[in-house]
Amino acid sequence: MNFELSEEQSMLREASRDLLSDRASIERVRAWTDRDEDVDPEVWRLTAELGWPGLGLPEEYDGAGQGLVELALVAEEIGRALGRGPFTPTAIVGRALSATGSPELRAEVLPELASGSGWAAWAFAEPRAPWTLDGVHTTARTDGDAIVLDGVKTAVQDAGGSRWLLVTARHDGVPASFLADRNAPGVTVRRQQSLDLTRSFHEVRLEGVRVPRGRRLAGGPDEIQRLLDEASVLRCADALGVIGRMLELTVEHTTSRMQFGRPIGTFQAVKHACADMALLVHGSRAATHYAAMTADAGIAGAERAACAAASYVAAAAGEVAARALQLHGGIGFTWEHDLHLHLRRARADSVLYGDAAVHRDRLCTLLRRPDATP
Repeated sequence: MNFELSEEQSMLREASRDLLSDRASIERVRAWTDRDEDVDPEVWRLTAELGWPGLGLPEEYDGAGQGLVELALVAEEIGRALGRGPFTPTAIVGRALSATGSPELRAEVLPELASGSGWAAWAFAEPRAPWTLDGVHTTARTDGDAIVLDGVKTAVQDAGGSRWLLVTARHDGVPASFLADRNAPGVTVRRQQSLDLTRSFHEVRLEGVRVPRGRRLAGGPDEIQRLLDEASVLRCADALGVIGRMLELTVEHTTSRMQFGRPIGTFQAVKHACADMALLVHGSRAATHYAAMTADAGIAGAERAACAAASYVAAAAGEVAARALQLHGGIGFTWEHDLHLHLRRARADSVLYGDAAVHRDRLCTLLRRPDATP
């Protein structure tokens, strides 16, 4: 598999980095940590002009028709800049609708998502439950021409200002997906306090929420699991950007911090620690890009590649963060230093859409299947 980026992909990455560097600097990120809004409207408007919201949507719905690789490239730059906003959840919901939504539903929702005038959030995880299909307990029952949803969702990214909620619930005991209006009666959204100060997560309560039957997506458990795998790959890309930036900050610090008359980066122990960080970053990049490319190519084993990337990157994020903090010393966790914001985000990325243990367990299950290939 060719890991080299095409000219168009390289241009996408460069344009994304330039935009975030210019309009979403670390100072602007800090300024938004105490605000209740999910989105910086100016930055979101500029990203919409750049085509981010519609990047992975079909061209017939005003999208760019790109794949998971391109989405991952943007997600990596967002992670590197500690960017906020609903790019990832909207991309996930858009891919779900593109794959299994009815023609009428796609025509109604996808152009709005592509323009950036509205965004979507995926309400999947539930309190004190694993981030797996077995952890879904929200119920959906048929009542005439509608589906009624009841349950509680947690860690729903950017749900506060979203237009749509993709809700995963059990319909007749089987996991299914439903597109609910964020402003429908019975929907209550409460912002949660989280370790990550650079993104917004919410609790979503669904009490007798009526959803038209036409807003039930056609995909069943297999399609939801595929979506969870793709979301995990985009989470890996975000984490890759975060740990890559932490490595840069650590190298900058160790080459300027003086001890015994010379930079601490000249000491062998520090060199080895930085080298270990670099290996984890490069390994995370290879695993993430391979998983995204495999999914786009439709190659057998894409789900195993997603699990391998998710488990590896979740563990690597914690290790890189620990080494970065050790090499910075106490200053790395002070409010004045930027590193602590990266530490928080890396920790959140290590559990979002399932921690390393969840993905390793599923990977072992996949490898034990009779039809599994090496």
